[in-house]
Order: sequence, then structure tokens, then C-alpha cells
Amino acid sequence: MRLNIKQMFELSNALLKISVKPKGAELCEIASVKNDNQFMWHADPDIWGSHAPNLFPIIGVLKNDEYTFEGKTYILPKHGFTRHSDAIKLINQTKNSLTFSLMYNDNLLKQFPFKFEFLITYTLVNNTLHINHTVKNLDNQTIYFSIGGHPAFKCPVYKDEIYTDYSLVFETDETAQTYVLNMDNGLVTNQTKPAFDTKNSIQLRPDLFTKDALIFKDLQSRQVALVSKTHGEILNMTFKDFNYLGIWAKPNAPYVCIEPWLGIADAENTSQKLTEKEGIIKLPQNETFNANYSIQIHEHHLG
Repeated sequence: MRLNIKQMFELSNALLKISVKPKGAELCEIASVKNDNQFMWHADPDIWGSHAPNLFPIIGVLKNDEYTFEGKTYILPKHGFTRHSDAIKLINQTKNSLTFSLMYNDNLLKQFPFKFEFLITYTLVNNTLHINHTVKNLDNQTIYFSIGGHPAFKCPVYKDEIYTDYSLVFETDETAQTYVLNMDNGLVTNQTKPAFDTKNSIQLRPDLFTKDALIFKDLQSRQVALVSKTHGEILNMTFKDFNYLGIWAKPNAPYVCIEPWLGIADAENTSQKLTEKEGIIKLPQNETFNANYSIQIHEHHLG
């Protein structure tokens, strides 16, 4: 299925083309210029209607969708408000980059009581897309937030393949286990279970996500590749600035999300105080925070 890219923002070079939706500044296409190979999930609304939501100012769910700050209770939806925002605007475009900005406003202050500017920049360099997140503290106090990516990659990429032909291969051997989610409320439990099929790989299979996402808190790797048994490495993601990683798809769906996170969903035993939330970033007054991850498409697939 080809993406309808009307009203999209686009970048291209000799190898890759990308498209970004205005709503949420959501990446929705990475494709080869020469052979039109598509690498992003096409967001079938009957399965999962997103491509790559930008997660800010929280990751995952809050207990009862609530948190407290300085004794007051606030409500935030799963993954925060940025991914569905119409207020995020393109503020700069160059030959190889797009920069979008979301500024605090009266409505957002009711959900998130901090004055901020959130920027996301997509930069295309050869066969690599760099995605940089910037948060500026415009308040007269420390602000607290999380940032994450949620890109969904087409899997399988080629018609002669099936889902189980694919694995996620990490750059180093791993002993990390995945933290189990409470399926009733989406909160993180203390229970863990093995996830790796070899010392550094996880084979994709239709039932891998029947208990929701794989959640890693203590990976050694900061790079992971999506690898086809038939066609070799398709792409890799480098996420040096991110301490957590989620891997997810709807069960039996033809895609996989590789999600670099700075933050995590609430734990079952959360205090619900934002200042005590696991993985929360604390940014002092007048300071700026940056975090980058990149997606590199193997040139073999670009024609």
C-alpha cells in the first residue's frame, strides 16, 4: 500500500526520501528514491493507525492517567499530548532538514504545568535519517519530562518473505530481560522474563507481543538491526542517548516498532509524583536538553 503524502512535508536526496505529517510532526515514510522500496509501516487503521508517534512529555501510561506535581493532580493521556498535536509547527526547513516546534500554551499548561519549547529535527544524510529532540526550559523552575520515539517498520519488506524470517540483532551480547506489563492497566511490573533467542538476537514471530511490548531497562547495546534471513540487514537504529528500549507490534501485524525511550510507563507501585517517576528528566531553569537517534537503511535495498 502506498502512502498518501498529500499535505506532507518532504525531504529527499540521491538515496532516500522521507515524509512527515503535520499532526504531531510524525514521520510517516522512509523510502528508496531509486526503487521505491518502502521501509515504514503504512498505518493501516484497522490494525494500528500510526507510523512513528513522537512521545512527549511522558512515555507509556500513567496510573489512572494521572500524576501529581506540588500537590496538584494533572491528567495526561498515554504517551503524552505531542503525537496528536495540531499546534506543532514547521519552523525551519533546509535542503536536508525539517525542524518542528511545539510551544507551551494555556491548554497544555492545564495538563503539564511547565513552560517549554519542544523541537524535533529530521536530518537526512546519505542513507541515514537523524532524529533530534530538543527541550528548552522557558520556566522559572526545574521542569520534568520524558522523551521517546515510536517508529514502526514494515516487516517483512519483500513479498517473498514472512514475519519469522526477521530478527532484531543487537550490537553486543545481552543478558537483559524484558519487564512484564500488567495487561489490565499497562503499568510496569517487577516481573521479568527472557527475551533473547541467542546472545544478541530476538526472532520476530506472530505471538511475540501477545503480552504487549518488550521493555528493556538495562541493555548494553545502543544499536540494533532489523535483519532478514533472506535479504540481510535491512536497517539499523542507533540510540546512544536513550537508556530504555521498547519493542512492540500488534500481534500478527506486519510491522515492528523499535522504540528508544528516555523514560518509561508508570510502575505498579508508583507514588504518582512526577518528580519521583522512573526515568524522568530534570531540566533546570534556562537550560536545554538534546537527545538523538538515527535510522540507517542498508544501501543494498536502495537500488
